[in-house]
Amino acid sequence: MTTPTATVAVADSVATGARERIERAHDAARGIGLLSDIDKTDALNAVAAAIEAATEEIVSANAVDLERAARDELSTGLLDRLRLDADRVGALASAVRDVAALPDPVGRILDERVLANGVRLQKVSVPFGVVGSIYEARPNVTVDIAALALRSGNAVVLRGGTAAQSTNAALVRVMRSALAERGIDPEAVQTVDDFGRAGAQALMQARGLVDVLVPRGSAQLIETVVTQSAVPVIETGAGVVHIVLDSSAPKEWAERIVVNAKAQRPSVCNAVETVLVVRDAAERLIPPVAAALIDAGVTIHGDETVRSLVAGAVEATEADWSTEHMSLDLSMRVVDDLDAALAHIRRYSTHHTESIVTSDDAHAERFLAEVDSAVVMANASTRFTDGGEFGFGAEVGISTQKLHARGPMGLPELTSTKWLARGSGQIRS
Repeated sequence: MTTPTATVAVADSVATGARERIERAHDAARGIGLLSDIDKTDALNAVAAAIEAATEEIVSANAVDLERAARDELSTGLLDRLRLDADRVGALASAVRDVAALPDPVGRILDERVLANGVRLQKVSVPFGVVGSIYEARPNVTVDIAALALRSGNAVVLRGGTAAQSTNAALVRVMRSALAERGIDPEAVQTVDDFGRAGAQALMQARGLVDVLVPRGSAQLIETVVTQSAVPVIETGAGVVHIVLDSSAPKEWAERIVVNAKAQRPSVCNAVETVLVVRDAAERLIPPVAAALIDAGVTIHGDETVRSLVAGAVEATEADWSTEHMSLDLSMRVVDDLDAALAHIRRYSTHHTESIVTSDDAHAERFLAEVDSAVVMANASTRFTDGGEFGFGAEVGISTQKLHARGPMGLPELTSTKWLARGSGQIRS
């Protein structure tokens, strides 16, 4: 029989073990921060090659996670994010190479001036030090964040969740081995997955060891990290993403954009969840757009007007307007005009991505100016909100907050700044 004292001892041991790994990452960060551009590029290319060479091992580990996830009845969206095959592993390696090819974000001169007394000042970009991330069922994040952290001169501590534990363990093992073979301290890449929730707690309480924490996942996970973390958090948000079909929207554009934004990959945060149709265009646009969505396997949750125009649409509830479906479900509503569409977005948006389809330049510019989201688009699919698509190679996440970073976060967002002052004996009078 386990005594309360023994239980506490085990918990303390687990927390201590997780903290020791975080401390090792903190110690390794100094060396990583001093690596040259060439050293970091070579290291990441070695990581990419190692991932490709270990494809069979990674896919086998992923199969273990998928089998467990099926038993645990994970949602379709999470299963899609969890699944790796040879092509997806190849894409992970390709993303690492893309990051390796990006300009070094460290050491950029952001400002410089000479004071009246002759002291020369420079503001330069520097690594954070240690970047932590807590996320769910997303093995691609394990590789993306590690690659971005290393390219920007940071160590990284990862908590990828139980669902992907076997896959993440294999990926971390491969990356650490590749770094060690290049003579780079492998302690710069750490995981606390095997400590479970205690590992996540240790990461959230590692103030002074971890410089910034980036959560990625469900709204519940992000809220937990934001409210419980003692480490500064860059908040990424759930994607209740909107597309507005304006009265002048070309039918072909509306069909292509909405279907792409919903059906290409419904489980991701930049997939559209709500389509708002201006009333003047409802009879013209809803039937063809709905037909194209239904052909793609989408279930439409519609208001009364939508249901009158779309056979098979189900009744939308109030909860639908604030739901990130992460599946082939889409909420659709008719609004009186652009003002009403903007009001709906203000009420229900998670400030991730919104788009308008319109031929009216004035409406497009008004939408771009007034909508308060990390990414605002006109006449383009919301699926473009992505670090790779934006040319960042990969992304740490899509920040929906306004401090430090907003939108897809690439290499520059994983750096801070410091001022360098060079004098010749000056003193302040």
